This record gives sequence, structure tokens and C-alpha cells, in this order.
Amino acid sequence: MEQPRRIDTQGAEFVPVHVAPRDVHDRVALRVVKAMRFFADRFFASRYGHRAVVLETVAAVPGMVGGLLQHLKAIRHIRDDQGWIRELLDEAENERMHLMTFIKIAQPTRVERGLILFGQALFYNFYFWLYLFAPRTAHRVVGYLEEEAVVSYTNYLGEIDAGRADNPPAPAIAIEYWDLPPDARLRDVVIAVRADEAHHRDTNHGFADAYASGTGN
Repeated sequence: MEQPRRIDTQGAEFVPVHVAPRDVHDRVALRVVKAMRFFADRFFASRYGHRAVVLETVAAVPGMVGGLLQHLKAIRHIRDDQGWIRELLDEAENERMHLMTFIKIAQPTRVERGLILFGQALFYNFYFWLYLFAPRTAHRVVGYLEEEAVVSYTNYLGEIDAGRADNPPAPAIAIEYWDLPPDARLRDVVIAVRADEAHHRDTNHGFADAYASGTGN
């Protein structure tokens, strides 16, 4: 069984990070993400729990796709993957646990379930072909997606702290996964999830930088 993820949830101080686009590849990646953010904002507004349920179903796709294609590439070229496969698969599993946690907090409506099916099918095919032909841009897309995720969870935390969003007890699945105290609340979960997203942000920007420098897999 996977060991619990230990996250410091004592404070909410956090400085968002943005990697400025350096060339046309990065600008395309950023525009794709900003378009996705636009539609998410219009559909969910401040319903952060429901936003998390839907978006985490999409967020779990890139790691699995990247891990699969890196696995196949390593086999074809008979070479070491430099730890990329495990990192990407761990990312996919982590995002899935985010989803399983928020399902306990905000049950999706029928419309949202339909959006999940449509969005996942659309994004999977888009990301598969993007990663196959432009892995650098694919990782940059995820880096920018995670930047937006950090912003969203920071806003969610602000709503909780301001009393505009509920702060119920943390689900048991979250307490076990992040090794939270038994009396943990949703606020603690949001901080833990945000820390995960910041890690995925930095990892994928790092992978994109490796491709840009010619050292990518």
C-alpha cells in the first residue's frame, strides 16, 4: 500500500509561480490553457468543489498518457527512462486521488457527469496526439494547467477562510492519503491538493525545459 503523503497544512501562505512563455511553442500552450480556463470559469463560477470534481477527471489524463508513451519509447530505443515514467504515472494516480476526495465533498450533477465524459474523451485524444508529436508543448500545457489549478485552489482557500464556502470535516480517504490529523477539515485538504498541483507544475515545466534544451527523453 502506498505510504501517506505528508503535507504541512498549518498555514495558507503561498506564492503562485508563473513561467513566462519563451517562444511560439510556449505561447501556444498558454493560449490553450487560458481557453480552457475561460470555459471553466463561465461554467463553474465560484462552485469550487464541483469545479474540482470535473477538472480532476481531466487532470488525471496527461500523466497516464505521458507515462504510456514514455514507456513505449523506452522499449523501442532500449534505454533508461531517467525516472520519467514513474513520475508521470504517480502524477496520474495523485490526480485520481484528488478526484476521489472531492467526490466525497461535491457530488457531480447529471450535467456535470455528461461534461466529464465529453471532456475526458476530447482531452484524451487531443493530449495523446499532442504528446506523440510535440511532447515539449504537451508538458508545457500541463505546467500551465497546474499553474491555473494552484490559482483555483488558492481562491477556494480564500473563500473558505472568508466564510463564503463550507469547511466540513475532511473525508476519511483524504485523511488517510495525506496523513492528516483525525480532526482535519476541508481547508487542510485544499492546502494538501494545492501542494500536489504545485509539484506537478514544477515537474512538467522542468520536463518541457529539458526538451527545449535537447536533453528530454
